[in-house]
Amino acid sequence: MNKVMLKRSCFLIAAIVSVQATCNYTFKDVSIPPEVKTVSVQYIENRARYINPQLSPQLTDRLRQKITGQTRLTIINGDDAHYDIGGYITDFSVNTSGISGSQASSNNLNVTVHIIFKNRLDEKKDFETDITRNFPFSASISFTDAQNRLMDDILKNVSDDIFNKVFSNW
Repeated sequence: MNKVMLKRSCFLIAAIVSVQATCNYTFKDVSIPPEVKTVSVQYIENRARYINPQLSPQLTDRLRQKITGQTRLTIINGDDAHYDIGGYITDFSVNTSGISGSQASSNNLNVTVHIIFKNRLDEKKDFETDITRNFPFSASISFTDAQNRLMDDILKNVSDDIFNKVFSNW
């Protein structure tokens, strides 16, 4: 390979890396009024028909970690927090999403969390909403295996959705 081709190859690789780096993004548009200093994150109870015993404690913990890591708010326990985030899991179920011949080929693990947000400094901004996510998996694996494989994605995506709904006004 001659020097010209080597330089072109290096330039092409640098260009691809540069384009990939600019295409990645995260939600950093957190809007918290300066007077808000504290938040309380209640335990997210599991009220779904099927209960995965790991989901509630891990989702609650993941949301607390995200708030601590991406805001200036202090997490406190009690009724005197400026923001109060609570809720419960209403759905954790599977449905068939694809059929090949007469067999299921793909399934969705559906997760819905009902969020209750209270702004103790401005009650007009209180809200309740459902956050729903579907996680596809092959019908060739069991529901138990699918849960285990998908748990990290579930925790990340659902906690991100809750965080963005509360702090990014979307």
